[in-house]
Amino acid sequence: MVQYILQKLGYALLTLFGVVTVIFFLFTILPGDPARMMLGQNENEEQLAVVKKKYGFDQPIGIQYLQYLNDLSPLSFHSQNPDDYTFLSEGKYSATKLFAVASTDVVIKLPYMRESFQKNGKEVSSVIAETLPNTFVLAVSAICIAMLLGVFLGIVSVVFKDGWIDRFIQFISTLGMSVPSFFSAILFAWIFGFLLHEYTNLNMTGSLYEVDDFGEGKYIQWKNIILPAIVLGIRPLAVVSQLMRNSLLEVLSQDYIRTAKAKGLSFFTIIRKHALKNSLNPVVTAISGWFASMLAGAVFVEYIFGWNGLGKEIVDALNTLDLPIIMGAVITIAALFIIINIFVDIIYGWLDPKIVNR
Repeated sequence: MVQYILQKLGYALLTLFGVVTVIFFLFTILPGDPARMMLGQNENEEQLAVVKKKYGFDQPIGIQYLQYLNDLSPLSFHSQNPDDYTFLSEGKYSATKLFAVASTDVVIKLPYMRESFQKNGKEVSSVIAETLPNTFVLAVSAICIAMLLGVFLGIVSVVFKDGWIDRFIQFISTLGMSVPSFFSAILFAWIFGFLLHEYTNLNMTGSLYEVDDFGEGKYIQWKNIILPAIVLGIRPLAVVSQLMRNSLLEVLSQDYIRTAKAKGLSFFTIIRKHALKNSLNPVVTAISGWFASMLAGAVFVEYIFGWNGLGKEIVDALNTLDLPIIMGAVITIAALFIIINIFVDIIYGWLDPKIVNR
């Protein structure tokens, strides 16, 4: 099992390295001069030179790439020469010095994603730290709805196999998979947040935290999570329902299930004690992919419902060409995607030990 986990970690690091490489070159070469984007309409040659020097934009693209990797790496190398680029030069960021090699300090630190172009030099990591928890809460709520209802509906479909209830669930599942999230978001916001607001008391827009009208701080508004969580959970719910039905039917056709039936066990006892666990393998795999995808796929849902999460922040950054935030957000989502997949691979190996021994 340990070798299996180490192998997965190695693949994860290679994948993350590839993502960082693609993101850097994609957002460094194509958009144009980042120094001009930072200065906007106030640019002049002297200011451009200062900004390029400060952020290393005056270096060849290969050097900039190595500097970006160095900034992201927890173990970093930084020149003691104040004329060289280093994010430690102004003393604004914390790092622990391990030792020095010639004129280079070897430090350990948190990954540095640089500064926003549009938020007065605010660190990208701070922006992500403020918005990611809201997206995480939304994704967890949506996946819980999808998991609980999807497994339940899948079991109900098997119990009433080929009946009108089964066909109705399959129709709803197919419809749920085919409707885009942004369309569902607009529809749900209009129907339940506007037309039926008098009865539902739900808002068309709103985030997890709202500011008190009397300026007494923020408070949590839990009702604002209901509509975006349902909308975000519709498509994975449909997938889980279909997978659960097909997987459970396949398991129920196995020889050991027929043996359990021959022993006189009831149908519900067979499902609960023998079939359910073995049917969850494909469901767990699908849920992991959907949960990781939700962190990225919540962009439209967050924007339509005004949910102040990472997805809405990405849209705002795209509108203002705030490249460091876009790059940092995409890398963060990719890292979370990889971590979640590793975690699910471990669970999958626990559910089916034959995978570990391959």
